[in-house]
Amino acid sequence: MWLKSLIVASLLQVSIFSAAHAAGPFGSVKVGNWIGGAFSNDETGAFSHCAATTPYANGVILVVGYNAAGIWSLAFASPSYRFNKGENAAIDVIFDGQEQARLFATANQPNMLTAVMPANVVRTFQKASLMVATAGRAVLNFDLTSTGPVIAALANCATKVKADGLSKAGDFTKIAAKLQPAPEKQAPPVGSKATRARSGTGFVVSANGHVVTNNHVIDGCVGDIKGNLTGEASMALRMVSSDANNDLALLQGPSTMTFKDFARIRDRSIRSGDSVIVIGFPFHGLLTSDFTVTTGIVSSLSGMRNDTRFLQISAPVQPGNSGGPLFDTTGQIVGVVTAKIPVLRIAAATGNIPENINFAIKTGALRDFLDNSVVPYQTSEPKGELKGELKTTDIAGNARPYTMLISCNGTEQADAKR
Repeated sequence: MWLKSLIVASLLQVSIFSAAHAAGPFGSVKVGNWIGGAFSNDETGAFSHCAATTPYANGVILVVGYNAAGIWSLAFASPSYRFNKGENAAIDVIFDGQEQARLFATANQPNMLTAVMPANVVRTFQKASLMVATAGRAVLNFDLTSTGPVIAALANCATKVKADGLSKAGDFTKIAAKLQPAPEKQAPPVGSKATRARSGTGFVVSANGHVVTNNHVIDGCVGDIKGNLTGEASMALRMVSSDANNDLALLQGPSTMTFKDFARIRDRSIRSGDSVIVIGFPFHGLLTSDFTVTTGIVSSLSGMRNDTRFLQISAPVQPGNSGGPLFDTTGQIVGVVTAKIPVLRIAAATGNIPENINFAIKTGALRDFLDNSVVPYQTSEPKGELKGELKTTDIAGNARPYTMLISCNGTEQADAKR
């Protein structure tokens, strides 16, 4: 009973939010063992914050909060704590044995310390699988399960409540933050432009089934967007967010599915001359129904007219490779395939036919996009120069469970824009 009471008290008293008399929860956040919702200031009735909490076997309860002013907090609560009100403490947190941050916490009640989480710590927290917290001589380990979805749910909670009010609070886990309207799912009306099948490639970047592809692959799709892993039945993908400027789009598979295998993004920049591997579904329906594999090198660290968002690569790509993964020789993502140079246009202008000039979006733009979409992706440091390298066949085999054919029906007008 004490546990339930402390959880409720922790949710109500995330003191960083200045909600000394908080009421709630309104609506609900339920992700794994995390529970929570929206809360109001009981004195004013105004929205105060969204929070979720989960207990651990070590006797500590973690509380994550997001307030009306857009500030994130992390609190540590326990019935065994005995703090003086206003007491301060420095808490060092290490994520997955690598990234470290120091949080400055305050005890606004005897059994809980609450600290502001800067944006970079929030991003690390949502992607990490283990957090070690040290305060003085106390060292505590926390398995961070479902932190990505709970961060998304809390962000969505604050967005929805500020827009619609507490009276319309519902299940905030059903709609992720920064959602965009899904494409219409009906046939085009009589007299509208004809549609035809089109396809591209995508790859899964989280256990929750988030799929990255190019914006131009799904822009103008009419009806369902389908995803196919090799040898498996197709699944309906819903639109989550898109960035036309950087040609990126984020889709998500059915909520009932969990993806054991997904891509890891390289955490260090690639270099000119490094070998790369492209995997995708070019000319689907004309060539093989399986994915194809091509190899090459990074020819340049910038794209057309020195655009530093892109890599120039020599690995051959064709229509249908768009949105596919670009790997280094250790099997980590180093880019998203996006385009090949317009050969005929260049030939007409210069009299020469360009060869082996293709482009991929760098991981910097990809990670910014995923961070803004609140996706719990994982990064990895490249291994040793030779020791960590894999055979191309192994990289292709490892990529099979998460490289996806993306298909839909698109209008001919939209295809012309592509």
